Amino acid sequence: MDVAIDRQRLVDLAIRFVSVPSFTGSEEPLAHVIREVFAELGLQTQWQQVEDGRANVVGTLPGAGGGPTLMFNGHMDTSYSGREPWLQGIPGFQPAGFERDGRIYGLGISNMKGALACYVEAVRALVDAGIRLRGDVLVAAVAGEIEKTQQGDAQGAEYRGYAAGSRYLVTHGGVADMCILGEPTENKVVLAHFGSLWLRLSTHGPFIHTAFSEGKREQNSIVKMGGVLDAVLDWLPRWEEEMSYDGVRGVANVGAVAGGFGWRVSRTPHQTDLFLDLRVPPDVEMAVARRQALAFARSLDGVDAEVYVTAPGARIDERHPLVAAIDAAHEEVFAAPPERDVTRWFSDASVLTRYGVETVNYGTSSGLPDAELGENLAVDGLVQTAEVYARAAAKVCEVA
Repeated sequence: MDVAIDRQRLVDLAIRFVSVPSFTGSEEPLAHVIREVFAELGLQTQWQQVEDGRANVVGTLPGAGGGPTLMFNGHMDTSYSGREPWLQGIPGFQPAGFERDGRIYGLGISNMKGALACYVEAVRALVDAGIRLRGDVLVAAVAGEIEKTQQGDAQGAEYRGYAAGSRYLVTHGGVADMCILGEPTENKVVLAHFGSLWLRLSTHGPFIHTAFSEGKREQNSIVKMGGVLDAVLDWLPRWEEEMSYDGVRGVANVGAVAGGFGWRVSRTPHQTDLFLDLRVPPDVEMAVARRQALAFARSLDGVDAEVYVTAPGARIDERHPLVAAIDAAHEEVFAAPPERDVTRWFSDASVLTRYGVETVNYGTSSGLPDAELGENLAVDGLVQTAEVYARAAAKVCEVA
């Protein structure tokens, strides 16, 4: 099969996508741009208004009939806005894309606007080559994938991530037989990824003025949390060992602590919270993981606990036809078979697989080779990945 990826067209599109700010909660402007691109390509287009300021857009290349449907899925939201003080002056963390020395720089280029551009170019290459497939090819650009959630005072659309867009997608017609999800995998075929369980532990104490706190330090909720943290650090290695999968050890993070008021330290804190991110392998049911986490929490005296995120992992059988198609396409492009991987990050495969959309994560590099420059990707890698996508689509959707 002869498909040609237009390098400059791909670069221009990737830079165009990167240069539209689309922080979580504000993805709609980029969705409008992508809808225009789909229309120019002649795709059937579906607009899904997820909520105010947020939308999914789905483009469909109809097949001749009789073949399976393949979805390319990618999130539009970025991990940062670029306005964070610690990211100022770092070009790869700004929504202003540019090319230099064979690399594209800009916020979201690797996670995952580069993949979105690759999907479009892959479909263009198939159309330009006059290749008609039996099955449909869908390109879904979705909102709200980034790992975040509403909690406490952090409320609003900018905190509604963890597959918010793909969850809306699959309940409003956006389903397929299988899906390629172009998260940055270093061009490895990810057969499984872990899920997430977020746990809040709380200690309590009296709310009193410093002047009247003498002799009551041990009742201070922050001081109490010190002992809780010690117990957590003792327990986490056991969790990680029990939550291992396919030779990959489980992992957990002490992600945040909150207690008291910096603007009023003349009062003792009435409550202190400790937040844990416990990764859960795809072969452990979330209900089981929840019970185990809460059993530990409830073994601690004077501690309240709440599970406030349960985002399951995902996996696919190595014998699935989509895996075989990606393997073959990768070897045709790179002249070597792809490596396998199991990752401990979350992806929208979590939701897609639960709607019967068998999903493989396969994409470019993580895009952070230089901390001083921020996100950037090699153009050659984008071109090769786009070609793999085109070839894989032709294999699984069957040339008519």
